[in-house]
Amino acid sequence: MSDSAGQVDAHDEYVSTHLSLSQAVLARRAEYTRPSEVRIKIGCWNVAALELTENDLGSWFVDGKGVERSFANLQVGPPASEDETVRSGGAEESRPAIYAAQWASDDTAGIPGGEEIGLYVLGLQEVVDVNSPTETLLRSFDSSTLNKWKEILGNALPEGYQLVAEQQLIGLLLLIYASPAVAPGVSSVSTTSVGTGLLGYLGNKGGVAARLLLGETTRLAFINSHLAAGIERGTLERRNWDAERILSATKFEAVGDGAGVSDDWEEGIGDEDFAWFFGDLNYRLEGLPGDDVRRLLMLHAPKEYVKKRPTSPAATKDEGGALEPVDTPTSPLASSAADGDDDGEIVFPSAPSTPTLPSEIDPHSDPASMLTTISSLLPHDQLRKQQASRKAFHEGWCEGPIMFLPTYKYDTGTVGVFDSSDKKRSPSWCDRILFRSSRDREEYERAVKESEEARKRDEEMKARGFDKASAEDDVLFDYDPETDGLDYGDSEYDENDDSARDLGPLVTKGRSDDRLRLDFYNSHQRITSSDHKPLSAIFTLSYDAVVPELKSKVQQEVARELDRAENEGRPGVTIVVDNQVNPHSIDGTLKAASGGSADGLDFGDVKYGRPLSRGITVANTGRVPASFSFASRPAPDGGPDEICRPWLSYRLDPTSKSNDENSEQGLLHEVSLEPGDAVNISLELLVDDISLVRALNDGRERLEDVLVLRVQDGRDHFLPVRGSWMPTCFGRSIEQLIRIPKGGARGLLNKRLTGKEDVRWSAPKELLRLTGAIEEMVERAVAEWGMTQNGKGEESPWEASAGWPFAEDTWTLIDRGQRELYKFYVREALDTDTGLLSLFPTEASLVEKTEALAETLVEFLRSLEDGVITPALWDELQHGIAAREKSRKSFSDDKEEKAWILDVLSAKPN
Repeated sequence: MSDSAGQVDAHDEYVSTHLSLSQAVLARRAEYTRPSEVRIKIGCWNVAALELTENDLGSWFVDGKGVERSFANLQVGPPASEDETVRSGGAEESRPAIYAAQWASDDTAGIPGGEEIGLYVLGLQEVVDVNSPTETLLRSFDSSTLNKWKEILGNALPEGYQLVAEQQLIGLLLLIYASPAVAPGVSSVSTTSVGTGLLGYLGNKGGVAARLLLGETTRLAFINSHLAAGIERGTLERRNWDAERILSATKFEAVGDGAGVSDDWEEGIGDEDFAWFFGDLNYRLEGLPGDDVRRLLMLHAPKEYVKKRPTSPAATKDEGGALEPVDTPTSPLASSAADGDDDGEIVFPSAPSTPTLPSEIDPHSDPASMLTTISSLLPHDQLRKQQASRKAFHEGWCEGPIMFLPTYKYDTGTVGVFDSSDKKRSPSWCDRILFRSSRDREEYERAVKESEEARKRDEEMKARGFDKASAEDDVLFDYDPETDGLDYGDSEYDENDDSARDLGPLVTKGRSDDRLRLDFYNSHQRITSSDHKPLSAIFTLSYDAVVPELKSKVQQEVARELDRAENEGRPGVTIVVDNQVNPHSIDGTLKAASGGSADGLDFGDVKYGRPLSRGITVANTGRVPASFSFASRPAPDGGPDEICRPWLSYRLDPTSKSNDENSEQGLLHEVSLEPGDAVNISLELLVDDISLVRALNDGRERLEDVLVLRVQDGRDHFLPVRGSWMPTCFGRSIEQLIRIPKGGARGLLNKRLTGKEDVRWSAPKELLRLTGAIEEMVERAVAEWGMTQNGKGEESPWEASAGWPFAEDTWTLIDRGQRELYKFYVREALDTDTGLLSLFPTEASLVEKTEALAETLVEFLRSLEDGVITPALWDELQHGIAAREKSRKSFSDDKEEKAWILDVLSAKPN
């Protein structure tokens, strides 16, 4: 299968399992990343709180000066062709990969630096006097020291380099600068510090660390440290403890890189892709007399030195006095260095001419070479021994080949004079730069695991007696286990023997991770302003960098596909609005109400007392079962929660099934549908409440609502419902009714009566029409009854009760639905100012028509907003009667009183 096909399969797997957007984008990282390289320069230096050390910073760290000529041409990395080029700092620079010729030719050429470096990482120790109780006990620091070093390094770097990380802990200082091409790709910077000094807490010893994300893909961790000093008993274990404490206690903020990291999770050392641990680790040479080491190294160390520079009080005390030159004090080196130049460059005297050998001897094979001398001393290096015995820096940590003189301790102001004070400290490689990748750590863990499994297998075989072979099994050869096999170094395993667990020196040779290449590792021997020599290393890091444009495109694609996959896996329904017919049409035929659309469901013209029915179909169009119901919400008037407004109701179609216990009653609470199933729901709109009629007539209410269909574990569906109110004469006051224009109340559509209109009628026209029609219809009904029912012996309604046709118990039309329809015909005639009997069907009898008119009249009178006798008219009658009593003009009898009342009523309303 091709790589592209594999990427597609992996991508489909992520989508199908509903991973988060960030994880799905991360799975397609190969599509939006491109290979890139950056050159990283790491420098560490213990400045011993000495003055003027900052003046040398730019020359050795940025320009690469101060490397001793005698070992500047020792090659660290593997040989490379002359035309090999590298990419550094985000820009391609054509430069040979081997710098041996330049480093050895001239001090001003130096090692790679300037704009060739993408990341400058500087770790300083003892930038303040750590022996001062004031500085040590107080964790706070004076920002002037930090600002001083930042300003000096910033000025020394090429233009455009940006400070991306800084951290200080008393005497420890970490600064990281990025080139203009690299800085935009640096993100998620986090810094921290760990104190391991007095009581395991104070900041005179410890580490400062920074973590950054490069190209949105690669985590880099840098730890600058200063471990416990001294050669006394117990100091070695304390150094190991300090290192372990720094590695375990260092915590960074989580990286929001789309890999599913939670916000409340911290990252530690071991979570990064590449890490560097550097600084004054203080590991010494042990098991050798210091004087012997000093004499051996002095054979290779430069003997010239310059006058001692001003020192801090602590350094003066430590040195024990002024230095004396080992050569003539008037050497050219001393005079030239004393005069100095702007960049602190040291001018060496010309070396005496020596006979040229027929051929140069390989320094690795020359027993008198400095490299051979260093190789003989390194087995006594505490750090190498602690790594081999797995007591410190053994979890995949690597170091480049040491091909330079010890970095500590020198007389200040000298190039190669080791400690001449009373203490005469033995030279040691105290300053180190270690590194590892995630692959280095994983390979080490795998090797340890395999070694442990092999040891357990050996012990198990010994316990079972397989190591004691019988003599009969060994007769093929004459084998002596005491002597045979010595050429191969066979020995019995001893779990307590540290050498048996020695995995060998951890150097770059043999590393399988070719993403990180060490190009240079050396000290700057000719920097003399401190008792430590600066140490620097240059690495070439290959990594995949994110291309923002490509990542944005992938994010959009993933978002769309995840959304589609999520929608397909979630319950989903589709609502279809049916063209439901209206069974209450005026002319008796079935007409469709106004249809619904994507904008919702429109009931069309809504009239008082006329029910309108519409239907919707809810279908499960998803791939999984769906359960849904109508969601309730707070009522607008502050009443109990409601699903819909009082004028709207819903019922489940009797042919549909619901798994709710109330489904027999047609109530819709919750319905479950299998994929492909559907259910019909009937919606009915009916305005029969007279208070709602008044609000609709006045424009204070509108027939608008939104039903929320809630799908369990799915999205909500919103169904707008609306209707257009048709004005009616019902529910109005007498003052309004006498102002209704010709054509009836329906002529007030989109209008409101304000009370300022002209009075058109002396009394409500609707009242006059109803009373006149009832009087006429009663006469006609009685006459028709006499002609059709005469002689049949059936008693007429008015004979059975004098309350006919107004009393409900006297009505002959028992079908309530038919009665409501007949009343609707009367109301429609009143509102449209048409004939009251014009809408009745021909089969309706005169008795039924009369009863419909009478019931409509009673409802009309009940709907009057201020009643038949208005409060004002009632007050007028009371005042009139009281006034007659006071004037002693009382009524002679009831007839006179009734006549007076009728006179008052006849004058109203107009």
